[in-house]
Amino acid sequence: MVTLTLLEPQQKTPLQEWHFADESLIRIGRATDNHIAIADDLVSRYHLELRRIDTGASYSAWQMVSTGINGTFLNGVLVNQAQLPDNCLLQLAKSGPLLKFQLEPAPIPNIPVNSQNLCNHEGNNPNNLFCVHCGQPLNVQQTIRHYQVLRTLGQGGMGTTYLAWDAIGKISGHPQLLVLKQMNADMARIAKAQELFEREANTLKSLSHPGIPKYYDFFVEDGKKYLAMELVHGEDLEKFICVKGPVTPSQAIGWMIQTCDVLDYIHSQEPPLIHRDIKPANLMVRSSGNRIVVLDFGAVKESSSLPGTRIGAEGYCAPEQERGQPLTQSDLYAIGPTIIFLLTGESPFKYYRQRGRSFRFEIANIPTITPQLREVIDCLTEPLPRNRYQTAQEVIAALVNCK
Repeated sequence: MVTLTLLEPQQKTPLQEWHFADESLIRIGRATDNHIAIADDLVSRYHLELRRIDTGASYSAWQMVSTGINGTFLNGVLVNQAQLPDNCLLQLAKSGPLLKFQLEPAPIPNIPVNSQNLCNHEGNNPNNLFCVHCGQPLNVQQTIRHYQVLRTLGQGGMGTTYLAWDAIGKISGHPQLLVLKQMNADMARIAKAQELFEREANTLKSLSHPGIPKYYDFFVEDGKKYLAMELVHGEDLEKFICVKGPVTPSQAIGWMIQTCDVLDYIHSQEPPLIHRDIKPANLMVRSSGNRIVVLDFGAVKESSSLPGTRIGAEGYCAPEQERGQPLTQSDLYAIGPTIIFLLTGESPFKYYRQRGRSFRFEIANIPTITPQLREVIDCLTEPLPRNRYQTAQEVIAALVNCK
């Protein structure tokens, strides 16, 4: 039996439901003689057909054929013809009505589209991840559990991150892209590295904030540890500045206010959490909304009086953190050199010079840094934590006055 559910587009709550037990063809459109008639100007009179296809097995699969002028999106991808996975989402035109497709009682087995000769993937751009015709992945490098690895995003000392496709919709009920982070084999032999990797997973699982990637899954497969989390569409601030150059003071201040909002959230946990690696490369600006997301919680540490491992980037690391004694104020310290980088496009370490008995950032000659903003940066980067702003809220208030 096929169940189609009309969903409210924002909350995705059910609005209306249709059940089809024996039909081999289901027509959807604005005309009243369709099996499902939807009165919406974005929907064509005969917008979409769902066709049952013979698989040669004891079950049936379903194929969609779009005939609507404004197109049909399968799980967010514009397609003309495709096999339908169970629990997928069909959107009739961009911003149009949203339908959930379900097979009951059992889902369709994962049958490769090519084996049914439904699509040969011709005419796709080499950079495409998915076929423009059938909506299926064009190149699956490997499959880890039910996650299909489509591309390597990056490789660091701790692990390798992949762009992956949750093909069966385990995470949210429908297929989606995500980030799959694998711990490197050589790191798996180091107890501290294992601790940090698992700590990142446990931390993300416990947090819920729009400026922090969502936790999806943590598992061990063939002796390797994996963390699945939200894919943030955007660019980190280090790459952003390297490609586009320095930004305006107003933009830099706005981003740092958003960063401080995330820091205020993690510092308010019980016990407080310290990120320990705030720097431009770990601050992603979303393509949609220009909002900051703080990345890489692998170095996060609970606040305590016990010394920890020295973690931090040169030029962004507070003196006490260099000694393995980080505080919440250590995260705030990093906001200062980050502003310098955003406004100059240069490493803040270039401006780090000895002043009296201590080292400070000499930024008086940077034309885009006003005297008022310079005072804020000076306060953020005081050598002694007690002389800095004590909370992220204090930093936000100071930055707001600099706008």
